[in-house]
This record gives sequence, C-alpha cells and structure tokens, in this order.
Amino acid sequence: QVQLVESGGGLAQAGGSLRLSCAASGRTFTSNAMGWFRQAPGKEREFVAAISWSGGNTFYALYAESVKGRFTISRDNAKNSVYLQLNSLKPEDAAVYYCAAYRSTVVFTITHLPDYWGQGTQVTVSS
Repeated sequence: QVQLVESGGGLAQAGGSLRLSCAASGRTFTSNAMGWFRQAPGKEREFVAAISWSGGNTFYALYAESVKGRFTISRDNAKNSVYLQLNSLKPEDAAVYYCAAYRSTVVFTITHLPDYWGQGTQVTVSS
C-alpha cells in the first residue's frame, strides 16, 4: 500500500501563490508517476497536473488547460515527495487539492486515473 500526505494548503488572495507538498510512504517507487487533483464544492474531482520520471534528470509534466502557465508540478525522488506551485491564483482555483500516485510509470492523458489518494488539503482564494 501507498500512503500520501498533503500539506501547504491555506488562504491566499487572488493573484497570490501557495506551494503544496505531498510526502509518499509505503510501497512507493521512483518510477511511479504522481499527480494532483482538486475538487470544489458541488463539482466532480478534476485533474490538475501529473509528473513522470524516465530516468536521470528527465521529467515529463502534464497540466490541465485551466492551470497551464500558472501552476508548476515538481518532484524530489530522494524524498519521495511531489510539489505543486500555485501562482496567479484565481477564485475558481479554490478547492480541496488531492495528491495522487499511479502504478503506471508515465501519465499521458488527463483521463488516466490514479491508484492512490491522499486525504486532501484545502486551498481557499479570496477575491
């Protein structure tokens, strides 16, 4: 089993920034892809970003169209951690953000469902 614990959520003003962190433990592997989803009240959980590692210093990132150019996903394999930098926040970014892990090594599409979930961290954006 894989355990994922998010942190870093909180309140930010529109146009501001937050940095989310996710620490993985249990049976995790460097080759597994990881990502972030979010869910706002009354809405379905939606894909935000995913990152895959292909060896060395080569990483592949995939983003939802709504966050391209504003959010950045990264990972530290030595720490079994993944991060999400949220810049230029908008009120519509407010949601519970969930860390996710995949059994697959690469995520090519936003419809690729993850296999493990964290408990979520709240992001609130004031206008």
